[in-house]
Amino acid sequence: MHLLQSGVDITVIALWLGHDDTATTHQYVEAELAMKEAALRCIEDPAPQPLRFTATDRLLDFLETL
Repeated sequence: MHLLQSGVDITVIALWLGHDDTATTHQYVEAELAMKEAALRCIEDPAPQPLRFTATDRLLDFLETL
């Protein structure tokens, strides 16, 4: 996985692992994509619009005394 993520060609990885066919090594690509999809599903969508701060009356009263 680290080699694949580093940009090493899949055919080189297949040779290093002793795979006869790159289709066997391609399973690592599928596993990496599945891991990315699972991580993205865990992320919450940001709020459609940024929340705006509204000061409370207590804070405004304090600021007016300064």
